This record gives sequence, structure tokens and C-alpha cells, in this order.
Amino acid sequence: MNSRPSSAGISWRARAKCEASSGTVLGHGDQIPSWVRAYRSAMEHHDPPEPRHPIDPASWRAALGAFERAGDWEMLFQRELADSDWRDVLARWWPRLVPGLMSRLTHGLIRTAHAVRGLAATPVPTDAQLTELARGLAYWAARHTPLPGRVTLTGSRSVEDAVAALPRTPLPPGRSPAAFVGQRLSHLDSMPGYAEALGALAPDGAQALLSDMTAAFAGLCLAHPEINPVPLIHGVTAPAAARLVLPYLPQEQHLPTVEALWQAHVALLLAFTGDREQEPRVRALAEQADVPAWEELVHRAVEHGDEHGDEHAIKFTEASRREHALRPDPRYPAAVLNALERIPRRYPSRNLL
Repeated sequence: MNSRPSSAGISWRARAKCEASSGTVLGHGDQIPSWVRAYRSAMEHHDPPEPRHPIDPASWRAALGAFERAGDWEMLFQRELADSDWRDVLARWWPRLVPGLMSRLTHGLIRTAHAVRGLAATPVPTDAQLTELARGLAYWAARHTPLPGRVTLTGSRSVEDAVAALPRTPLPPGRSPAAFVGQRLSHLDSMPGYAEALGALAPDGAQALLSDMTAAFAGLCLAHPEINPVPLIHGVTAPAAARLVLPYLPQEQHLPTVEALWQAHVALLLAFTGDREQEPRVRALAEQADVPAWEELVHRAVEHGDEHGDEHAIKFTEASRREHALRPDPRYPAAVLNALERIPRRYPSRNLL
């Protein structure tokens, strides 16, 4: 195997680790070994990047976003986790990394959160668990992708009202969003409505805002059958992942996390959607949909995520079921059913950003 970092961003078997975490929580842990074996043979993977030059803890900012320094980042976090409790390392680095959580469709945050979930469930962390946290943080730091502008929770709108007010730029006919999403993301600050959306949300508690975000984006997945659901799925899986971490962070870091997530949500909508024609009808459509029970949805997700499937099906189902349990909303199960029908097999999501 190639020991160099992947320019495609599929390194350290990151998605396999998140898939395994979600599969275990869904009660199908016995199927993980065969899934991982098939995943390794079906997808291009790379060994962990080799360290090059140690990152000075006093001047770490210069290495943010430098994927060629991924091995150096991992060594930095390995050292810190050897010297300090993982909760202290997490609380120190979370606010430094959150401004760049858009990294590879939020996969840095998501992988870190799954590592935290495993650590929190274990009285004594294992070396493997600490390594996974180090690699999650390292991937996030090496793919750190800040967005322009700053979110302030000083507006008067709910998440749904702010989404409804966000103007969209029509998609070029006959072209996939993947063909121009990078250009849109690099010019966010000049796109209509972007700056206004950053200050649109009314202040509320972090937990309530996370639920508002995941429910709204479950509906948005339903509202846009014209595009592949995978990008918008991260509007659910990222805040659901952040919710797993908040109990292990100082209270003052909660709302800044939500602010950064809202900024990523605005970016996802502007980059991947071109209209909101179907959005006002989504709640009614979800309520009228003939959706099976969660047990059946989980079974279908596991089947979809088999050796020929896409791992997002399982992650989306697990996150949506968890969010629905906290605050039931028909958009969650309806969006899961819709996504299971629409997510292509082995969707090359690594090329989206």
C-alpha cells in the first residue's frame, strides 16, 4: 500500500471507523468485520501518513489545513493524549478546530465524535481508542477548512425560517453540482444571502438548535430529489455527531459549535441546491409518507451498506434514529427511507470537496 497521504482524502480508513461505530449502535456489530473486509477491497485506501517535522504546540496554526502534515498532526495529538486526559485534550483543541469543521463535508468532526463516543463508553481508554481520537483530530486539523464571515446568534429567525429566507442560485442545466461546488464554496462571501444568513438565527440553547438543524436538514434531503442526497445528509450527521461531544466540553464551547455548524449548513445549501420549490411542502409529505418502523429501516440500511453499498446509508440512519428519539419528527424516518432508495452504490463522495 502507498504510504503517502491520499489526495482524495480517504486515509486511515476513516469512513470504515465511523461505519463500525454506527453499525454497533444499531445492533449489528456482528456484521462489521465482513463489511470492513469488503470495504477495504472495494475502496482505495492509504496507510497513515508518515510524520515529517514535529508541530510546535506554540505555533500550530501554520500547519492547519496542510494535509501533507497529517502525520505530524497525529504525532502531536498522540503526545498530548499520552500526557493528559483525553477530555482535556479535546477541550483544548475543539475550539481551535471548530472554525474549520467544513473539512471534507464535516468528516473531521464526525470521526472525532465517533472516537469520543467510544472513549466515553469505556472506564479505561485503550491504546486503540486513543489512537482513533488522535487520528480523528489529526484528519480534522490537516483538512481544516474555514469559511468566510462569522456567525452571530443575534437574529430573530428560527432555523426553518432562516433556511426559507436563503436565496438560491439556480443550478446550470444538465450539470451535476459536483462539477461546480468547489467554485461556489470558494466564493461564498459573494453569493446572495450568505452574509445575511450568518446573523439570521435567534439565540437559543445549543441542544434545541441542534434538533432544529437536524430536523430541517432531514426535510431538505427529501426536498431535493434532483441531487444526490449524500452532501445534504451531512447536515444531519454533523450536528448529531457534535451532540455526542458536547457533554465532554466546557459549556462556553457549546454555542460556538452550533454557530460553526450553522455556517456549514448555509454553505451546503448554497453550494448544492439551486431552488427551494419543494421545501415548503416537505413536512406534509413526510407526515403522509408510508414509512416502515425504525427496526425495518435499520435492517434496510444494513443491507444497503453491505459489501456493495455506500456507508452513508448506515450513518444517516443511525444519526436520524438518535435525533428522532430526542425530539420525534416525521421528517427523520421519511428522509431515511428516501435516502435508502436514492443513495447510489459506492457513491464517490470523496471527490465532492
